[in-house]
Amino acid sequence: MARMSLFSSPMLLGFEEMERLIDRVGKGGDGYPPYNIERIAANEVANGDAEPVERLRITLAVAGFKRDQLDVTLEENQLVIRGRQEDDDKSRQYIHRGIAARQFSRSFVLAEGIEVKSAELSDGLLCIDLVRREPDRLVRKIEIGATKM
Repeated sequence: MARMSLFSSPMLLGFEEMERLIDRVGKGGDGYPPYNIERIAANEVANGDAEPVERLRITLAVAGFKRDQLDVTLEENQLVIRGRQEDDDKSRQYIHRGIAARQFSRSFVLAEGIEVKSAELSDGLLCIDLVRREPDRLVRKIEIGATKM
């Protein structure tokens, strides 16, 4: 039996890829590291014209990770942040170990038109700034041709 979804409506044409993206995002991870996503109101000047832009910031709590242990990549329309810590100091004897060396991978699917501007690590927080430029609105008239019978 075929699975019914929101995108199976005959009014939504060509959204199969969107449905696959939603399925992929729905298969979330373990919630580590915790993160925030915030909208930052601002206008950016590009090419001498004031162009409205939406700015977003993803902030991940990555305490204990160094810059060389973090990897931020853009794979097609997916922003992937990976962290890799190794337990180097075998000479330590822990009475209680609540801070474990661990690895993580956190992914965010980006919509068309969203660009990654920068990534900064400060005070245990990795901040990734994104911008979405306002798309040009296109209106195109489609002429209706006549067929001869």
